[in-house]
Amino acid sequence: MIFKNDALDPAAVFACAVSLRDACKQAAKLNNLNISDLFQGVDQFYREAMRIAALFEEWACSRVAFDEMCDVWPYLLEDRFGAACLQRMSVEDLSGFDAEDCPVVAMKLLLPMLYQDAPRLPLDVKAINPVPSSPFTHWRIQSIRCLSGDDSFEPMIYGDDPSDPEYEPSILALYGVNAEGLVEHIKDFDRYADAVAFAGRLAPGVEFPEQPVVKAQQD
Repeated sequence: MIFKNDALDPAAVFACAVSLRDACKQAAKLNNLNISDLFQGVDQFYREAMRIAALFEEWACSRVAFDEMCDVWPYLLEDRFGAACLQRMSVEDLSGFDAEDCPVVAMKLLLPMLYQDAPRLPLDVKAINPVPSSPFTHWRIQSIRCLSGDDSFEPMIYGDDPSDPEYEPSILALYGVNAEGLVEHIKDFDRYADAVAFAGRLAPGVEFPEQPVVKAQQD
């Protein structure tokens, strides 16, 4: 396979494809499936495995916070990528794997990810309030969303599908947090930069990260 994107790591793509191949073969054996029949030939199955592997690696290059990781990237993928994909969808559905599936698989791999507003990942970040006279000790920016047709918002947490069709698109909520840990909703935003700027007007000197990282375990 020729990689058109020079940024892709061939070792990572190969690791993904091998892991997915092995996981599919194991699932096929357990569920009495014929991979050749499902994909109109084994060669087409391998093409799908390579397509998914390259797609995920391309997505990961701009989304995964590699500086936050201790694992060797290709080794991690070879060990766990295939199983993570099959937690997301069945062997029979793999031909439909697309970019919307990448963040879900990444969260199943417990990867740290660089936050971007679109598509929105489940952000939850806090900053110390530098204003001593404020009732709040911290400020918090968190992704929230509601079920379609509902107006009751809930946090979108790590592991939630950002493209879940049962939910409306998520937004960002700014909260004030007091010493007892109680939160007060302040305002909603579509963009992280706007939430940070508004918090800065309320509390000059507050320091939210310029590029927040979405993690499996928040501090």
